[in-house]
Amino acid sequence: MTVALGADHAGYELKQRVAVYLRSLGHQVLDLGANSTEPSDYPDFAEAVARAILEGRADRGVLLCGSGVGATVAANKVPGIRAGLCHDTYSARQGVEHDDMNVLVLGARVIGPALMEEVVRTFLTAQFSGEERHRRRLDKVRALEERGRRGGP
Repeated sequence: MTVALGADHAGYELKQRVAVYLRSLGHQVLDLGANSTEPSDYPDFAEAVARAILEGRADRGVLLCGSGVGATVAANKVPGIRAGLCHDTYSARQGVEHDDMNVLVLGARVIGPALMEEVVRTFLTAQFSGEERHRRRLDKVRALEERGRRGGP
């Protein structure tokens, strides 16, 4: 699997650890920055990860910022992206199985390296269930995105 990886300055150090971990699991890593702890803006990396997924250059994405909240908000502004902020394995698994989550967001100032590994592994091994109720709900999410593009109900 190819995983697009992005982080702002606050997530840079943990992003480096995520990259090493992903490679140890046999995944390809598309590192989209940041490349240092110099101040940078999380929306830039959220968009880069989202575009990589939508363009087919990556299968899934992992984003990091300080709390994870900003990167989640930014990524979810891109139609077709379903980003979830997860600091536990249950949410990471259910986010994929029920909501077809394609971007995992981590708060670098919230999660430690050992738990990060468990959450990332869980996210990457989970599969969308395809159950009718989950497909129906995703159709409603897509309809919300479309109404948002059109600017109204």
